[in-house]
Amino acid sequence: MGDGHLSETFPEIREAVRRLCARFPGEYWRKLDRERAYPSEFVAALTEAGFLSVLIPEEYDGSGLGLEAACAVLEEIHRSGSNGGACHAQMYTMGTLLKHGSEEQKRHYLPKIASGELRLQAFGVTEPGAGTDTTRISTFARRDGDDYVVNGQKIWISRAEHSDLMVLLCRTTPREDCSKPSDGMSVLLVDMREAIGKGLTVRPVRTMLNHATTELFFDDLRVPASALIGEEGKGFRYILSGMNAERILIASECIGDGRFFIDRASAYAKDRSVFGRAIGENQGVQFPIARAYVQLSAAAEMVTKAARMFDAGETAGSEANMAKMLASEASWFAADMCIQTHGGFGFAEEYDVERKFRETRLYQVAPISTNLILSHVATHVLGLPKSF
Repeated sequence: MGDGHLSETFPEIREAVRRLCARFPGEYWRKLDRERAYPSEFVAALTEAGFLSVLIPEEYDGSGLGLEAACAVLEEIHRSGSNGGACHAQMYTMGTLLKHGSEEQKRHYLPKIASGELRLQAFGVTEPGAGTDTTRISTFARRDGDDYVVNGQKIWISRAEHSDLMVLLCRTTPREDCSKPSDGMSVLLVDMREAIGKGLTVRPVRTMLNHATTELFFDDLRVPASALIGEEGKGFRYILSGMNAERILIASECIGDGRFFIDRASAYAKDRSVFGRAIGENQGVQFPIARAYVQLSAAAEMVTKAARMFDAGETAGSEANMAKMLASEASWFAADMCIQTHGGFGFAEEYDVERKFRETRLYQVAPISTNLILSHVATHVLGLPKSF
């Protein structure tokens, strides 16, 4: 299959990722999926190869590359049949620390994150009572001497059981006491090795896919005031850039998923014979594959545009949202098409299609739902009145 413009970028990186992923075939991922286990060996291999530190500047022992390069890494991971969800946060979560942390914090943490000595994979934002309305989070950090005392709850916090550090967004001023709803929130860099069992409880949430997600409970957790990133009360704006990076990177994963489904469907349609002919000769089979390719190619261009804007330091919020929406919808169409092309075999574990089908469905909802993206475009791009 033709790869489109995005796949022509960073060929050396893409080839290296493909070689690495070849060491982790479908059997590896199927076993983890059945056991709901974390891909520790895969994450270690990515770390050792330097793929999880591509966005960390060279002065802190990273590769110093841009978001477009990180997109190439994640796209190839997903096209190979692997899954980057186990570790993709290691790429973008550190952005809050890099852009808004003190030089002392950056010197202390970033080289260790780059080497894999420390894992920063948990992004503590979402809460049961707030959902995507982040301004209504209620987890509160009260200053007490040289510490903050944290109380509250988070949910859908992935990789918390496999992370040493967590970027935690919490309120330090009640919402009703702020001039704007987005004020009064702060970011703490929580050392989870010290916190678990001492005010932090991590509870796994079993879902339809192996995503290592959890809910967190904070009960008088003491966090040193030195863990504050940037200024108190400005945390919401600190995490926005990280959210845009997350959406663009996940969009690239969806492009990789879509390419996986189109590759598999095309190969199967050529090889599978029914009624004495390859099923790919039938327009009813080949046209949906072709449509999936067209849709995915268009979405890939949007991902490229968003990544390049982000790397250029331009405001890319709308583009990040649109890229995530288009890519997730294109990958979901491709997933459904791939199942249909395979027929009954699409539901068999050994083909890996049903696992990837479940995995790519997540991105219709996370990290932001399609309806919220449409609301953003309506109000921020088209100037329509807010609907909520």
